[in-house]
Amino acid sequence: MALHSLYCVALENIFTYTNLIHATSGGVGSVFAISVFYPLETTRTRLQVDDRRVARYSPFIIREILTEEGISGLYRGWFSLVSSLFLTNFVYFYVFHGLKTLLLHEGVAQNYIKDLVFGVLAGTISVILTNPLWVVNTRLKLQGAKFKSGDYKSKRYCHYNGIIDCLYKICKYEGMKTLWSGTSASLLLVSNPAIQFMVYETLKRNLHFLFINQDLCGGVIYFIYGAVAKLTATLVTYPLQVVQTRVRAGFDKTTVSRKDTGKSSWKSLQWRSLRTWYRGLESKLTQTVLTAALMLFVYEKISATVFALVGQTSLPR
Repeated sequence: MALHSLYCVALENIFTYTNLIHATSGGVGSVFAISVFYPLETTRTRLQVDDRRVARYSPFIIREILTEEGISGLYRGWFSLVSSLFLTNFVYFYVFHGLKTLLLHEGVAQNYIKDLVFGVLAGTISVILTNPLWVVNTRLKLQGAKFKSGDYKSKRYCHYNGIIDCLYKICKYEGMKTLWSGTSASLLLVSNPAIQFMVYETLKRNLHFLFINQDLCGGVIYFIYGAVAKLTATLVTYPLQVVQTRVRAGFDKTTVSRKDTGKSSWKSLQWRSLRTWYRGLESKLTQTVLTAALMLFVYEKISATVFALVGQTSLPR
């Protein structure tokens, strides 16, 4: 009976409008932010995957893609990305805030260790549930791209007509497990959002005294906190992101075969310079820091507005 009561209390704390508002606000914020900075996302992916493309600043790469492929080249894979991103952030925000609601009772202090643990758990669940969508997104984003590397030019891969068709053809020709390509790297990269949210929540808790009235700042403070948090997380985890992108793309850099383990990607990188490990970092930092900062800004604004509409004057933390 006691166990049943605990189970009911847990469900009541997890399935709440509060968690739903946080999750929806996070998903919408991420879609808005990535749509604004999507060309930077495209340049980052190309630099990580295409070794022969000269690594230059984002504006030059954007101009190259525009010249070679037109405006559609910059926005290739947009719909699959925003779909994947919305679901990923919806799950992440829901689990993150659900854990806070469930485990941080009144009188239980929140700290950076708990933020990190909640972030890792939320990220792990999110990765397992949404990794197939990210594999599809990477394939669609690179489909039709004009690579500089000879390996990519010589190979012929399936043509995908959207998300469902891509899922079907990957399962049919490569096996269902391919949909979880790069999962090991993704699970390691759970540290990225975990570190990001740990830093973000810590900044909000400890630096709020610098801004007597945060509403008067127009939410700019959330943009700044988000930028600092994402910058920290990206610098720490970027080499893993390079490996993850290559594996999701389905390219084995040594044999140009499709493998799930990503061992060849690790091998091809470990013998190269530190510069290779951080290839595309400039475009990644520009894109991811601005996107994360804008996403958290929009998330805070949307959630605050919704909570105010339902009669809740402040966001539960």
